[in-house]
Amino acid sequence: MYWLTRPFVWLSRIGHCRGFGIQSPSDYWLVRYVINEHWPYYQYDHLGEGDDPLRRKLGLLYFRLSNWRQPTAIQSDDYQEYFRAGCLKAEFCDGKPLQLARLAVEDDYQNRMAHIYNKVDSRSVLIVEGIHRDRAFWRQLVADERTGITFDLYYCGLVLFDKSRHKMNYIINF
Repeated sequence: MYWLTRPFVWLSRIGHCRGFGIQSPSDYWLVRYVINEHWPYYQYDHLGEGDDPLRRKLGLLYFRLSNWRQPTAIQSDDYQEYFRAGCLKAEFCDGKPLQLARLAVEDDYQNRMAHIYNKVDSRSVLIVEGIHRDRAFWRQLVADERTGITFDLYYCGLVLFDKSRHKMNYIINF
């Protein structure tokens, strides 16, 4: 199914490629050199062997995010191999504060989101996987006063909680 929808998603977001239109230097850098990085990283050959294409694509993004943020506390029930490869010192726990968290839009995700809000700080990054399944939930996250910069990658969304910056929502062709 991924190979059938990918061209349509890519074409619908063609105006949002590689950070075009992003005025913030730090957000542009994040899009260019973390989210849409095309150069191979040191662990790419060893990660995700046998995974389906979408899982590998998301996993490599999570690896790059973990490598960029270098968190000590990660909350994720899946993709641990990718997160661990990006940051060896990271621990998978439910502690406070969370520096990197992954939330899948399935089961009881709204209650888990309320739990995550209590554990984030200004350096936290939240990955919301499957935002196209519940667009109303994603719009609610973007509009929430506790969130700052958000990135809509179609397959997942990134939420940064730095309130010292101007609130923005970027659509990225990922």
